[in-house]
Amino acid sequence: MSRIAFIGLGHMGGPMAANLLKAGHEVHVFDLVPAAVDAAVALGAHAQASAADAVRGADAVISMLPASRHVEALYLGDDGLLARIAPGALAIDCSTIAPASAQKVAAAAAARGVAMIDAPVSGGTAGAAAGTLTFIVGGDAAALERARPWLEAMGRNVFHMGGNGAGQVAKLCNNMALGVIMAATGEALALGAAHGLDPAALSKMMAVSTGRSWATEVCNPWPGVLENAPASRGYSGGFGNDLMLKDLGLAAEAAMSAGSPIPLGELARNLYALNGRAGRGGLDFSSVIQLLARQESAG
Repeated sequence: MSRIAFIGLGHMGGPMAANLLKAGHEVHVFDLVPAAVDAAVALGAHAQASAADAVRGADAVISMLPASRHVEALYLGDDGLLARIAPGALAIDCSTIAPASAQKVAAAAAARGVAMIDAPVSGGTAGAAAGTLTFIVGGDAAALERARPWLEAMGRNVFHMGGNGAGQVAKLCNNMALGVIMAATGEALALGAAHGLDPAALSKMMAVSTGRSWATEVCNPWPGVLENAPASRGYSGGFGNDLMLKDLGLAAEAAMSAGSPIPLGELARNLYALNGRAGRGGLDFSSVIQLLARQESAG
């Protein structure tokens, strides 16, 4: 059994911490939202008054935060966690942030004798709850092997993509493809519905044809096609539109730094920005279909 500090108990972090508890680890938690801490404590976690208190004596520190600025603020500076984590402990950041930020924090950690990996995740809230996440890792191979038992308590797949920051680059590539595919799937379903096709029948056909994707089979954007998809519960839960927009913005920054064109990625970023402006920023990103379909048809 390991002592683990878990910082950030949102829609993803809360279930991840719960799975570490199920695996028998001693988990010390901190979040700015008291209700999130209370939910973890109800499962057996130990509440701490601050992130600094949570990391005291920890074998591993796992963070799951919204953006680069939050990760840098948590770890860096005289009051940051890197000044408080015991040498020899392992830091694992599961946030999706800019690759440059991941490299910056990892370099600062190395200077203090703390090994750190970036391990953003794929699989959504359902994967977090089920313990079937995919971890996309950047960092030293030896550090990954140390982290593997903890990662495997929370997920099913672990991919080592390269050095620090490589996990973030790979995650942004995946989410850019996902954003484009979801928008294209919504566009196809809206076109079919406009011609009188049943979106459920069209989706079923596409799911066994060349248009098949995660968007047709798991997170279908048309209400009522898949009972457990966010679209069938008013686009609540799932992966928020504004989070997708953030990731597409990070992908655009990464593309600019490498001189790599991403015309479809930029188009998708604009679509999700428009969807957010339409008041759906907090809804699941599959709600982007509402930019394309008749409102009375798409819910």
